[in-house]
Amino acid sequence: MVVARETSLQELLEGAKQYQIPLYQRPYSWETNQLKQLWEDISQLAEDRAHDRELTHFIGSVVLTPSPANGPTGVPEYLVIDGQQRLTTLSILLCAIRDHRAAREGAEHKERINEQYLVNKWKPGKQRLKLVPTQADRGAYLACVDSTPQAGGTDRIGAAYRFFLARLASADDPDDTYDIERIEDAVFSGLALVSVTAQQGDNPHRIFESLNNTGLRLTQADLLRNYLFMRLPTSGEAVYESLWLPLQKYLLRDQLELLFWLDLVQRDPRVKQADTYTGQQRRLDRLRSEEEIKHEVERFSRLGEFLRTILDPTREPDTAVRHRLTRLGAWGTTTVYPVLLHLLDRRAAGTASSAQIATAMLHLESYFVRRLLIGRATAGINRTLLSIVTEMDPESPVDQAVRGYLAIGRKHYASDREVRAAVRSVPYYLNGRPHQRALVLRWLEEAHGSKEPVDLTSLTIEHVLPQSPTPQWRQVLAEDLEDGEDLGQAHEALVHTLGNLTLTGYNSTLSNGAFEVKRPKLASSGLRMNQEIAKQERWGKPQIHERADALAELVIAEWPGPAIADDNSAGTAWGVMNQALAELPAGAWTTYGDLAALIGSHPVAIGARLATTPAPNAHRVLQFDGKLSPNFAWLDVSRTDDPRITLEAEGVVFDRHGRADRAQRISTEELAVFIGAEVPDLGPVPEPGEDATLPDRFVSLLGERQGRDIAEAVCQVMEAWVERGGHLEFGRENETSCFLMSRDKAHPDGNIWPATIYPSGKFEVVFQHLSRRSPFNDPAQREELRRRLNSIDGVELPESKINLRPGFDLGVLLDAPARESLVHSLGWFHEVATTGQQAL
Repeated sequence: MVVARETSLQELLEGAKQYQIPLYQRPYSWETNQLKQLWEDISQLAEDRAHDRELTHFIGSVVLTPSPANGPTGVPEYLVIDGQQRLTTLSILLCAIRDHRAAREGAEHKERINEQYLVNKWKPGKQRLKLVPTQADRGAYLACVDSTPQAGGTDRIGAAYRFFLARLASADDPDDTYDIERIEDAVFSGLALVSVTAQQGDNPHRIFESLNNTGLRLTQADLLRNYLFMRLPTSGEAVYESLWLPLQKYLLRDQLELLFWLDLVQRDPRVKQADTYTGQQRRLDRLRSEEEIKHEVERFSRLGEFLRTILDPTREPDTAVRHRLTRLGAWGTTTVYPVLLHLLDRRAAGTASSAQIATAMLHLESYFVRRLLIGRATAGINRTLLSIVTEMDPESPVDQAVRGYLAIGRKHYASDREVRAAVRSVPYYLNGRPHQRALVLRWLEEAHGSKEPVDLTSLTIEHVLPQSPTPQWRQVLAEDLEDGEDLGQAHEALVHTLGNLTLTGYNSTLSNGAFEVKRPKLASSGLRMNQEIAKQERWGKPQIHERADALAELVIAEWPGPAIADDNSAGTAWGVMNQALAELPAGAWTTYGDLAALIGSHPVAIGARLATTPAPNAHRVLQFDGKLSPNFAWLDVSRTDDPRITLEAEGVVFDRHGRADRAQRISTEELAVFIGAEVPDLGPVPEPGEDATLPDRFVSLLGERQGRDIAEAVCQVMEAWVERGGHLEFGRENETSCFLMSRDKAHPDGNIWPATIYPSGKFEVVFQHLSRRSPFNDPAQREELRRRLNSIDGVELPESKINLRPGFDLGVLLDAPARESLVHSLGWFHEVATTGQQAL
């Protein structure tokens, strides 16, 4: 017999009990996308429950069976047959909430959450944990539960713990005393589960197998169609032929489902897409006559025509509306669809003109662009967009209503003043999605009013001041240094800002070349923005700031800001900084300058903030040379421990001069990756052999920049790679690089490569790429590769960078034994990648 009942996480975990993950279950496997979806659901639920305490959010079922080891005494034990990933994730989240609240509010939260939800305090060691993961995950989970220095490692459990700590740090508003308490309440009391408990003697493995049988499922659109036509007993056939069938022909199944959700969202922005059918059914249940149901199908048909136009703007006859729909479609977010549907419906009803809805769409476009420029591309944007229809002023003209709604409150609709400041300082290249960054640059080029036709879609973003500066570029930067400013900090503060970025079709030929080399090519470009850059005699800090100022004025002229003077200032992005700090794994450190470049601030401001305001892992922020700041002090006055000893316990290595190991430093770009920035994971050209000159260009650049001896050593490694069955491909971005390819795109698991070689001097190990490719999406496989490479003299890849792109200097390869060890390690990688071998 199986007993099923609805429950909450609080009810599931309270009291003395233990949930064990059986050995036949896979290890913990949730990744960032799943964690992000859960966090978004919890955040919205916390906000909604502030107005209605009865609201819950269903997150699935947990299937349990009593453990065969249960006796008449002791803690009741259950085997988790299904739902272990959810249960483990929620337990990790509880650890993060506990540690965040203990650090910010008081130690009592640690004891409270531990004793109620994480441990059976008075039980013996074996029964102490309420949740016992599989053996492979147990060490990492225990580190989180016990808050050891190893908590938040690079495995998936550690990554989930750091993810939640980062989101809590970002969500914690100093002006809102109860925001984290609301999140905790939503987790404990607002998340609804179904607990399904089998009886003693049932075969747990057979239950597990039956739960994993698959079959075709009806979509929510299918269910709604069946419901509607069940309510049309006499006119169903005629309505189906005239209204539903055309709707079904021009909208795909997922687009139909999207349409019905968009319709609900215009009434209640809290409705989730997963609840579309139940939401529509509740609404339609209130209708009594067949005629009323028919009118609903007619309305769906009309809205379907509007959705077709949104999805395919070429159907729109008005030029201005078509232009804005095309741009908003290119931006790529479906959460703008409800307001677009509403605007088109208003025009059809005669309550808005084409000019008004085109202007309203311009304000939406402006909102996206200005948020991207100030580094707030995603913060709370979905909820803002979904609420426009229900919360904007219904009495105002629709264009004014949309602009007014976006301008009120903390929606990050950047003012002109904020745009001018951010374009100079915010790392544009590390914000938003890659295609959105390129889109804004294309639109800025169009705004220059060039008459020469240029295909902007084939162009990519180019850093004029390169990401890996040569000695010539370092000299240029040095000429502009201010007193006390470090060369590295100056580069970090400039390289990713909008003033240093443009569009080109020949990144590999521009590469890291001096400005004197780039300038003629930029001058001959068909792009006005490149011609403007080419007018400069040099390219350093003054020129980058001058161009940033000019682009800011162009942005302000092209995309209008908020019209009303509301206290809408985005302010310094301390929440982003806290999120990045919370993601710093044990054994890693960063600098005040790296954080400043990440949020568009200054190192002095970062230091002042950390000296006065609590922030996660503040002790992991060091000076640019890797030394502890002489002014560092724990904000918790009860702490007297030496921060260096704390860092060493976490795994940071210091030299005899008190400088932390540079290999363990997390740079600005790596911090951005930690907090979800979509920094391009550079790959080879789309078609192997497309440009026959690339191999020669790579070798030529390698010899030119590294000298003959290193070039020959690198070529030997490349030849050995090919002899072992790999092949070489070459890239176009930033500089002509060489990719050691194991698989190409035709392979069922996709292409894969272990490393990229750059003529500028780096052998880059692409853990970031491998984390998305089988079998190296298993952290244990990446760790084995790291261990093998670290056995090579001169190679030190930190554990904290197991999801990034660390590397070592090509000079290591001058040593013959080191080359031989590298070739052997790469051979192991190729065998695993091509055979799918899992054993270590």
